[in-house]
Amino acid sequence: MATIIETTDKYVLDLFTKHLPNTFTYHNYEHTKRVWKSTKEIIENSEISANESEILLLASLLHDIGYTKTRDGHEEESAKMATEFLKSQNVDGKIIDGVNECIIATKFDRIPENKLEEIIKDADSSHFGKKYFTEVSELLRTELELQGIKVYSSKEWLKENIRILSKKHKFYSDYAKLEWGTRKKKNLAKLMKSKLKQRSKDSKEELKARYKVKYKNESSERGVQTLFRVALRNHIKLSDIADTKANILLSVNAIIISLVLSNLISKLDNPSNSYMIVPTIIFVIFSVISVILSIVATRPNVTRGQFTKEDVKDKKVNLLFFGNFHKMELGEFEWAIEEMLKDKDYIYSSLSKDLYFLGKVLSRKYRILRITYTIFMAGIVISVLAFAIAFKTQAQ
Repeated sequence: MATIIETTDKYVLDLFTKHLPNTFTYHNYEHTKRVWKSTKEIIENSEISANESEILLLASLLHDIGYTKTRDGHEEESAKMATEFLKSQNVDGKIIDGVNECIIATKFDRIPENKLEEIIKDADSSHFGKKYFTEVSELLRTELELQGIKVYSSKEWLKENIRILSKKHKFYSDYAKLEWGTRKKKNLAKLMKSKLKQRSKDSKEELKARYKVKYKNESSERGVQTLFRVALRNHIKLSDIADTKANILLSVNAIIISLVLSNLISKLDNPSNSYMIVPTIIFVIFSVISVILSIVATRPNVTRGQFTKEDVKDKKVNLLFFGNFHKMELGEFEWAIEEMLKDKDYIYSSLSKDLYFLGKVLSRKYRILRITYTIFMAGIVISVLAFAIAFKTQAQ
């Protein structure tokens, strides 16, 4: 089971990374992992068979992949995509049917019909009973705003959360009721307290007048900031993944070269072993090429590290990247930062440039890594064939 779960996890990460817009600040890979962890938490504290556990864990990973194609009816699309993927992995048909039933059960207004549906539904809404409820709730609010679905004021969002927690949502499984129900009540009490504070601080007319002008700008500002934060975090995470892949290749090929030098090279002086010279050379060449490309993929490229006051005034320099200022004096850099902070458009322009060039670096890394893995794979195959031919020729 561990293998198909890991394969599915990688499939979902790759799918979201490539096809899910950054406007999905809530329904993304992080939400999927939260649901997966909550599902696992319930499984570990319930009487669940191995097959049921596999169904639940697969469903928790695949339940939102339909968002890559549509928002309305994403559950049905998720079930369809999950079926195609699991069939390609030769998963048993009964497991696939169970996964699809669990995915459809995650519809918010649907009442679960069995134990598995109760568990997956509780896991999908587990944030209602967690300490991070407020943070996750804001991510959903931002997503609805960024996608043009609905803009909630703070008062409206507070009211909506109170309505959902008090009237619409409930936990079904015994574990969720026991472990998350108490925290859900605390979250609801906190919301009610906030509502009372808000009501006592301002009259209804004052709140309406204040948020009519002010909140529109604040919400838009927060949405843009969240968008940049999520996008930059995703790019950095992908860069870390690329560096890890390169380090793996580098380490493996370094070990291969060390073994060849210590075990094979010393034997080639013997005339009777001359048939191994060509295969050994092929083996070493492919390993060396893989090492070189791995180093090239992760080798840092630092720019000139200087800028002029004219560059700052004309907004031509990105002060968020160290390569543009590492040779500057502290006073000059502080002046430039102060100038940038005076202009919101300059800040967003710098963030956009930072995001763009991170993407360019990622494109280069993954292109080189793809070539490196291809060469490494081809080298292994060709080397094995070369040794086989050499041994066969020697035997004759």
